[in-house]
Amino acid sequence: MLRRLSCCGLFVLSFFQLFAQGCAAPASTAPADSLIGKSPAPFWKEQLRFPRVRMAQAAIGPELATKLRAHSLDPKKLEIFIRLLKSRAELEVWARTPGSGPFQLFEAYPLAATSGTLGPKRRAGDLQVPEGFYEIDRFNPKSNYYLSLGLNYPNAADRALGEPNPGGDIFIHGGEVTIGCMPITDAGIEEVYLLAVAARAGGQAVIPVHIFPFPITETELAKRRNSPNLAFWRSLMPGFSYFEHHHDLLRTEALTAAR
Repeated sequence: MLRRLSCCGLFVLSFFQLFAQGCAAPASTAPADSLIGKSPAPFWKEQLRFPRVRMAQAAIGPELATKLRAHSLDPKKLEIFIRLLKSRAELEVWARTPGSGPFQLFEAYPLAATSGTLGPKRRAGDLQVPEGFYEIDRFNPKSNYYLSLGLNYPNAADRALGEPNPGGDIFIHGGEVTIGCMPITDAGIEEVYLLAVAARAGGQAVIPVHIFPFPITETELAKRRNSPNLAFWRSLMPGFSYFEHHHDLLRTEALTAAR
C-alpha cells in the first residue's frame, strides 16, 4: 500500500513538474540564425508584440539573416540606407556593418505602382512622391497596406518651398497601389521592414531615405534644362554625387546646406 502511495506521489510530482516546465517561457524561441538572436533587443521585443511582425519574422527572418551573412553583414549590428530613383522605379536598400567602410547594395525592390511625375511634392493631393533627403520616422505594424515605414515628410525644405498645405503621411508600404507613396508589395515590405527593425534594434537611430527623380548628373540635367524644377534638382546633386562616388553619406549639415 505504501509503495502504491509512493508511486502515485511520484506520478503526481512528475506531472506537476512537466506542467510547470510547459508553462515556463523558454529562454529564447528564436533560432540562432534568425534576425533576432537568442537575446532580443528592446526594439525587437516592442515590435514582436504585433502579429504581422511576428509572422514576417517567423516566415522570412532566418532566410533574411542568412542572406545578410552572405554579404558579410551581422543582423545584430546593421546599418542601412534607402534610396529611390523614380526613373528606375526601384527602392534600393544599402547596408553595412557600422564602422566597416562603404555601404554595399543589399537588394533593389521594384515599385509595384507609381503616381505623379518627375518633380518634388509641393501640396496635398498632388499625387507626387517627394524628392529630397528624408529619414524613417515611424514604424507602422498595423498599416492598411500590411506593414509600412513613414518618412519625415514634409521636412524643413519642403515646408519652405512648398505650398501652405504640403500634405503628409508618405510611406514605404506593402500592396500594389499608391497615391504618392512607395508600394513594394507585401513580400517586399516584409524584408525592408524587418531590415529596418534590425537596424533600429542594433542602435541605428536615424535611417536615411534619399529620393531622386533620376541620376542627378550634368548629362541628365541638360536633358531637362527647361524644367521649372531644374534649380531644385541641381540642389540635390551634392548628396547624390557623394554617394555615387563613395557609397557613403554626406553629413546632415552638408545636405541641409545643399538645399
